[in-house]
Amino acid sequence: LRSESGEGPVYKFVQRLDRPDAGPLSRDERVEHLDIESVVIPMVGRRGYRTHTLCVSSQVGCAMGCDFCETAQMGLVRSLTAAEIVGQWHAATHALDDHPDVDPGDARSDGGRRISNIVFMGMGEPMDNIGEVIRAIAVLTDHNGAGLAASKITVSTVGRIDGLHKLADVANTSSWRRLGLAVSLNAPNDDVRTSIMPINKGMPMGDLREALARFPRIGQNKLCVEYVLIPGVNDGPTHAAELAEYLAPLGGRIDRARGAPPSCVVNVIPYNPRRDSPWPAPSEERVDAFIAELSGEGLFVKRRRTKGRDTMSACGQLGAASIRKRRYVGLDVSAVGAATDDPDPR
Repeated sequence: LRSESGEGPVYKFVQRLDRPDAGPLSRDERVEHLDIESVVIPMVGRRGYRTHTLCVSSQVGCAMGCDFCETAQMGLVRSLTAAEIVGQWHAATHALDDHPDVDPGDARSDGGRRISNIVFMGMGEPMDNIGEVIRAIAVLTDHNGAGLAASKITVSTVGRIDGLHKLADVANTSSWRRLGLAVSLNAPNDDVRTSIMPINKGMPMGDLREALARFPRIGQNKLCVEYVLIPGVNDGPTHAAELAEYLAPLGGRIDRARGAPPSCVVNVIPYNPRRDSPWPAPSEERVDAFIAELSGEGLFVKRRRTKGRDTMSACGQLGAASIRKRRYVGLDVSAVGAATDDPDPR
C-alpha cells in the first residue's frame, strides 16, 4: 500500500508466511496465511536530502496487550526468526522496486532502495523475541550483509526489563554501544500506565527506570522516550509535570545552568486510532499545547510526524484484523532458548 506524505511516499508491504499447521489458527478457515507488515518511511533532513527508514516487525501479533495498539488486538501469533526479520530489509531494499505503485525515482541508481535507518517498531515486542532480534541485528550490521552502523538501528520496547538487560549486556560488550533504544512509556505515572499497558503491573515504572539507566549511551546517543498522546488519558498539564519529574534522574531535563544537553528526548506521537478505537486522534491544538508544556518543564521534545494513517501504516496501526484476539504461539523452543541464553551474536 502506498500513501503520500509531505516528505514522499510511504510504503506498507506484506510478506506472507505459511499457514500454521497446529493450534486454533490452523482450523480457522478465515486465516489462509500469516502476514508480516513492514513500512518504508521517507524522511527529509535539515539539508533537504531524503532518506528512508524501515520499520520492521519482530513478531506476528503481540502479547503485550496495550489498549491503544492495533497489533495488540491480535494477541501473539508467533515470533519471527532472524531470517524473517532480515528478510524485511531485503524486500524493502530490492523487491519493492518491482511493484507498480513504487515511484521509480525513489530508488538508487543500481536499482535498490537505500535504507538508511531501521527501527524495530513494527508488529510485536522485540524484547519478547530478544534472541532472534539480536541475531538479526548482527546480520544487519555485518559488512557482508546490510552493513548498517549500530547507530542507525533503534530497538523499541514497551519496557520488558529482562530483555532490556540482555540487550544492554550485548551492547556493552560489543561494537553496539551506539545502538539506539526507544521506550514506549506513554504515561507519567503507574496508575495511568497500568490502565493502558498491562506490562506495567509486573514491571512498574520505577523498575523500568533503573533498567534504562544501565543501558549504554555514548556521545549524542540519546534515549528516545515515546509518548503516544491519547485524549483524556495522558495529555493534561499535570501529566507533563509528572513526566518531567520521572525523567529527571535519566538526564531528561536540560541543564541550562551548565549548558549540558539532555540525555533523552521525548518523542510525542499523536495517537493513531486503531480499529474500534475507544479514543479519537488528538486535536492539533492539544498536541501543540502538550509539547509546549513539556518544553516548559525543561524537556527536549520532538513530535513524531504522522505518516500512513489512511492506510493503517502509522505507529500503532499494524495488524491483521482477521486474526484479532486469537492466540497461536509456534516456537522452536530449543532454538529460541539457545538464542536467549547466549545473547552475544559474535
